[in-house]
Amino acid sequence: MRTLVLNAGYEPLSVITCRRALLLVAAGKASLLAHGGEPVVGPSCVLRRPTVILLHRYVRVPHAEQIPVSRRGVLRRDAHQCAYCGANATTVDHIHPRSRGGQDSWENLVACCLSCNNVKGDRSLSQLGWTLRVKPAPPRGVQWRIRELERPIEEWTPFLGHAA
Repeated sequence: MRTLVLNAGYEPLSVITCRRALLLVAAGKASLLAHGGEPVVGPSCVLRRPTVILLHRYVRVPHAEQIPVSRRGVLRRDAHQCAYCGANATTVDHIHPRSRGGQDSWENLVACCLSCNNVKGDRSLSQLGWTLRVKPAPPRGVQWRIRELERPIEEWTPFLGHAA
């Protein structure tokens, strides 16, 4: 089981192993906020398995960090909806085609259905007379930096109100 780590401002910092979380709590560097699952049985004690811990020392969240572009990320950002027609998207399309100098960037990639992708090919939107339903932008928020927050476990939900 994984453990969510929060800083003093209750912002998610990372997700670590249960063992690492137990060591931080035992060393007095963190407090146990939530626990779950089977307890950890040691030779001389039984410990609750941490699911959320709070660091005692403030740790700054690095907000300037760039999120790498990926096919999965573009589909997730656009909620699997085609940027041109709104249908279920299964592919990614370059707004400005790569064959004409388009880059792999959050601003140039959109989720696209197979039908629209085949029709568009390597043409520009102005050539087809198409418009985008949304303006693509880089995703923001802590849920994009910590992969495990994509599908958080139930015990984390009360602590993610500020992050979502």
